[in-house]
Amino acid sequence: MKRIILTLVACLVIGVGTTNASFPVKKAKDSAQTELSSQDGTITPEKIAEAQKTFEAQMKEDIQSPEATSKFREEDWITLALWFFLGGLAAHRWYKKKPVGWNILFILTAGGCGIWAIVDLVHILQQDF
Repeated sequence: MKRIILTLVACLVIGVGTTNASFPVKKAKDSAQTELSSQDGTITPEKIAEAQKTFEAQMKEDIQSPEATSKFREEDWITLALWFFLGGLAAHRWYKKKPVGWNILFILTAGGCGIWAIVDLVHILQQDF
């Protein structure tokens, strides 16, 4: 019996230790690194300067203009207020037209013992709700 329990604990420790991240990770563009490496393998100051210019141009592309940045809209403020004042009744979820079954489950479990409610708050603040 001890052997079985130890085996299960070992499997659990190994399984938890080797899990991957469950969120998307953006991969950086490697064109600057590619430009630095050439057929002969030498790195010259000209190549470094050119790679730096390419990197700066890519960074400017990645930064959005102030007009394109998403601001907290009125709809998001309403959702946040509903979460704060009527969160226990899943008012923010009803307002955003989430599935009825999940809303009822949210109410019955008190927001998943608060965890689901915090997840909803994070999504609201990230404007991803």
